[in-house]
Amino acid sequence: MLTLDTRREPLERITEAAHRVIAAGGVLIFPTDTVYGIGCDPTREAAIARIYAAKGRPAHKPLSLHLASVAELLEYTDENERAQKAARAFLPGPLTVIVRRPPFVSRSVTAGGETLGLRVPDHALCRAILEASGPLAATSANFSGQAPYLGDAAAPDELPDADLVVEGGATPLGQASTVIDLSGESPLLIREGSLARESVEAVIGPLRTK
Repeated sequence: MLTLDTRREPLERITEAAHRVIAAGGVLIFPTDTVYGIGCDPTREAAIARIYAAKGRPAHKPLSLHLASVAELLEYTDENERAQKAARAFLPGPLTVIVRRPPFVSRSVTAGGETLGLRVPDHALCRAILEASGPLAATSANFSGQAPYLGDAAAPDELPDADLVVEGGATPLGQASTVIDLSGESPLLIREGSLARESVEAVIGPLRTK
C-alpha cells in the first residue's frame, strides 16, 4: 500500500497517481472535508467488491458517489427540485443527498437498491482528485464498526487495504456528512452530521425521521 503525503509531494504527482490507480481498477483512500474516504471507479464491480471485503462492510449497505462539482451532481438529480435546491445551497460541503438511482449507475454501487447518495466535498485536494479520476464510488475509510479515519493518527494496518493512500493531514470538519433522503415524497433525515438539521430545514422544509 503506497502512501503519498500532500505536505511533501506536489499536487500533480498525487492526482496523476490517483488517476492511474482508479483507471487500473484499483482502490484509493483519500481525504475529504469530513472524514477520509475509500473509493474506486463506480463501473468496476471487482473494485467495488474489494472495498466491501477490505472494510468488512455489510453487503446491504450502499456506497455513495463523490463528485467534483455541483454541476456534475445536478446531472444526477433530474426533476428532483428539492435535491437541486439543497445542492445549490449547501454544496460543496458536508451533505450527502439521496436520490433515485439513475439507470446509468450500477446497482453494485447501491447494494442492489434504487436510491443513490451523492456528495461534493468542500476540499480542494479531494476535488482535484475527482477531476482527474472521475466520480468515485466511496464510503468512509475504516473497518466497519470502527471510527472513521480523520488523518495522521492511524498506522497503515489500521486502514482497509488500498492501492494508494493520499494523506492530507487532519480533515477540516472531523465529522461525517449529514445525510438526507430526498428520493420520496417527503424529506427524510438519515444522519445528522457536520451540517446542522436546522440549516437544512431552513432551505428545504421539515425533515422527518424514521
